This record gives sequence, C-alpha cells and structure tokens, in this order.
Amino acid sequence: MDKLHKQIRAEEENVEIAINNLKFAVERDEKTVIELAAIGTFLHNIYNGIENILKQIIAAEGGELPVSGTWHKDLLNLSISMGIVSEELSDELYRYLTFRHFFVHAYGFMIEETHLEDLVNDIPEIWSQFLSETENYRVFDISRCSDQNPGDFLIFSI
Repeated sequence: MDKLHKQIRAEEENVEIAINNLKFAVERDEKTVIELAAIGTFLHNIYNGIENILKQIIAAEGGELPVSGTWHKDLLNLSISMGIVSEELSDELYRYLTFRHFFVHAYGFMIEETHLEDLVNDIPEIWSQFLSETENYRVFDISRCSDQNPGDFLIFSI
C-alpha cells in the first residue's frame, strides 16, 4: 500500500474512533459541561481528520496547500476547485469548520447542547458522503505500485 493510502487510512481510523466516542458521549443521560466538552472535542477531532485527509489528497495531486490566515476555508475552496469534494459537501463541512473555530477559541463551558445537536446528528451522513466523494483517492490503485512486493497487496481493505 503506498504512502498516501496508508496516511489516509490512518486518518480514517482515527475519525471512526472519534465518531464512536462521540456516540458514547451523546448517549450519556446527563449532559454536564464535561459531556458537552467531550462532544465538542470529538466533533473537532472528526473535522480535523477530514482536513488532514484533504491536505494529503491535495498534496498528492500536486496542489499547493493554503498558508494564509484563512487557510482552513481556503482548503475547502481548493478541494472544490480540484474536484475532490462537491460544493454541497463543502457547504456542510463549513458548518464544522465554523464550530472548530469556536471550539478552539472559546471556553469549554460556553458550549451549548442545542448548538451541538445538528452537528452531532448530521455527522454520520456527512462522513459517509465524504468517504464516497473521496473514494477515488482512498481506493488502492495497484497500477501505481509496479515496484512493490506482491505480498504488499494482500492487505487491501480501505
């Protein structure tokens, strides 16, 4: 498996762990500031994982990663212009980018459960759509690895 696919797979695994932890935190009966901060953390982790995957794909495709003060938003726009994700998905991801900005710059006790509900409820569909739209970059292409050991192709679940 080539380097890009290994990196993407590692990010996918981390995002899926964060999604499972998010489900656990959301299922708790009482939502104190601790649970709300945990939910915020997992949403933040999921979005960071998506950004990391986009950065890896853009770099692998020869795109120049944004470095401005608005690089997070620029990354989404570049992902659209390179055909990696749809504008529709980017609009959905922008909601998580906005939350990420709030989460990084606010205090944990400022998180409100009502603000988290839509983000939590929508993340499974958004993650599924992201996986679908980035499938061409995540599926291992054996033709790009002519110099690889044949045994490397036995582990092929992405």
